[in-house]
Amino acid sequence: MKSHLLVSTLLGLGLLTAVGVPVFAHHGNAAYADEITEFKQATVTKFAWANPHALISFDAKNAKGEVVHMVVETAAPQALRLIGWANTSVAPGDVITVRMYVAKNGNPAGRLQKIILADGSDLHDTQLGGDEGGKTRYDPLSDK
Repeated sequence: MKSHLLVSTLLGLGLLTAVGVPVFAHHGNAAYADEITEFKQATVTKFAWANPHALISFDAKNAKGEVVHMVVETAAPQALRLIGWANTSVAPGDVITVRMYVAKNGNPAGRLQKIILADGSDLHDTQLGGDEGGKTRYDPLSDK
């Protein structure tokens, strides 16, 4: 009986490790640059409020003045909702400023730090948001 329990426990831990490690690796940010790139006067072309990550597609000018189409990934909608986002936060045609960590491989994509809306208000990402390079975190136990 004890050997059956031991084998079952070891098998369970092995499966947990095999499944858990790739999931953890998926949520890393190694694919993105360490510096923030800012796109001013970006025009939203699509806002996908979907799991596992909400996506904002936008057109903006790069450093050469050429219009580029970019896609920026955020946290999951459930996490964004906790810090003030809604599925109507941005819409196609909105002009925003996008602060993001661009993909290291040169693809026109990245991870959001924050957006600044036309009225001057901003919306941060939950994992990399804040003005201090991702040091700001949502604290559900805070009184603020």
